[in-house]
Amino acid sequence: MEQESNIQTIEQDIKYLETRIDDLLKMCAKLTEENESLKDQQHNLIHERARLIEKNETARTRVEEILNRLRGME
Repeated sequence: MEQESNIQTIEQDIKYLETRIDDLLKMCAKLTEENESLKDQQHNLIHERARLIEKNETARTRVEEILNRLRGME
């Protein structure tokens, strides 16, 4: 009888461990997906930043050219 109780306890422990492993696998998959999404966002933000810096430099150059022309008119 005690042996049967031990077997049931072991079976319950195994089921609990299986459930925990399944939960961990799901969490791992979710984190992997989230990580890939964050990498994509970072990549996009880096490119957007570079584009905005380039656009800012272009605007700065145009403003400097306009200022130089205005100074030349004086």
